[in-house]
Amino acid sequence: MFRWCVPAYARRVLLLWTALAAGYGAAVGLLIPRAVYRLAVEPAEAWRAHCPAGHPLGGLGRPGGGWLGRAWCAECAGAYGPGARFFVLGGGLVCGGLTAVVGARPELAVWLLAVPIALLLAAVDRAVNRLPDVLTLPLAAGTTLLLGVAALLPGAGGDWPRALLGGVALAAVYFVLFLISPSGMGFGDVKLALALGVALAWYGWEVLLAGAFLGFALLACYGGVLLATGRAERGAALPFGPFMVLGALVGVLLGGVAA
Repeated sequence: MFRWCVPAYARRVLLLWTALAAGYGAAVGLLIPRAVYRLAVEPAEAWRAHCPAGHPLGGLGRPGGGWLGRAWCAECAGAYGPGARFFVLGGGLVCGGLTAVVGARPELAVWLLAVPIALLLAAVDRAVNRLPDVLTLPLAAGTTLLLGVAALLPGAGGDWPRALLGGVALAAVYFVLFLISPSGMGFGDVKLALALGVALAWYGWEVLLAGAFLGFALLACYGGVLLATGRAERGAALPFGPFMVLGALVGVLLGGVAA
């Protein structure tokens, strides 16, 4: 009888963890608009230190560089951007979905920690076509090291040496594309590819190929729509980061299902 009760109990536990992860994603989503506002500047500009109304951002001298905080100014209640609801909803859906698919495997903690940074990178790149080193490099290093820890724990669903090779391989491909066409591929994309390649190859080479291909396919579809609607001209610079992140997310979800 106990044998038949375990699946039902496990499903209830998974539902609980999924709900908690969705709540976590929604909570960290509230912190992203301020970080996007602070970091979404041109390369030659300093990070923003004041809200749109001119009030200074708090916490600039503390760890985190003033990125973390509520999505609106404490003095004038002005929003740092229009995307707060999107980040709350997106963070909740992504974290909840990852938990529902991956389950209680050790790598889930790595994915949940990486989600806010990935969303932040996608938003900054969409705003100013820039992927700051202050985000891409820690994401790559943190994902690599934490997956190494996850590989030592029981129940891990991936392979760490393969993840390392995958990260280097994908970054190398992007680097070649960058050398061929610097106007079409930014060096920030190369650094982001390192982290995404590690995450995708954790689950397998086929997952790496699927996630990388999907990123290019989504970018091509987006560019085609812009051209067809007259909202962009041929040769226009498009942010690749959001599509890289989305492709990698789908790849990780597919890998989590198959693991």
